[in-house]
Amino acid sequence: MTKQLRIDFVSDVSCPWCIIGLKALEQAIANIGSEVEVAIHCQPFELNPTMAPEGQDITEHIIQKYGITKAQSQGNREAIRARGAELGFTFGMAPNSRIYNTFDAHRLLHWAEETNHQLALKHALFDAYFTQGRDPSSHAVLVEAAIKVGLDGEQAAQLLASDRFTTEVRESEQFYLRQGINSVPAVIINGRHLISGGQPVDVFEQALRQIAAAE
Repeated sequence: MTKQLRIDFVSDVSCPWCIIGLKALEQAIANIGSEVEVAIHCQPFELNPTMAPEGQDITEHIIQKYGITKAQSQGNREAIRARGAELGFTFGMAPNSRIYNTFDAHRLLHWAEETNHQLALKHALFDAYFTQGRDPSSHAVLVEAAIKVGLDGEQAAQLLASDRFTTEVRESEQFYLRQGINSVPAVIINGRHLISGGQPVDVFEQALRQIAAAE
């Protein structure tokens, strides 16, 4: 009998370690193959819930938030770029890139789950921000990403222009904060097992095999 695992992937579309973690997780799932049936559900987390609409220079933001130097920030970016390349993801953002609020992106992702487009949209949003350097708070960018993965663009635009799913996303964010999730990515398997951070493929693979065997 094929084992079934539910994965709640708590993350933000402006978090570089989240796309690294997602790519590594997906490679681990592919390595396991048909032994385990995995369903990934993307859950919301905002790194910068109070970010101003115009965003902030990303280097300035990182230096202020983590108390590191400009050189350390650049070193971290290069390490992230290298990890992404190993997993087949391109970080193409310029050094003068900006970071933005992502709440509307999470509302769109919540809607996309209804039609099984959520994971594809998540990837499209990561690509739009990190590879293309586009603004994930822009409704035009969000609608374009929705259309790209097969969602109805007019419905996406109407949703974004309204307050639809605001309550649901806020409640979900608060739920994970109450569970002690204060950094992302957080990979929660079957509601009980937590793997934190953008772990290597083999770490995810070993954990999934062990959990599946024990379930």
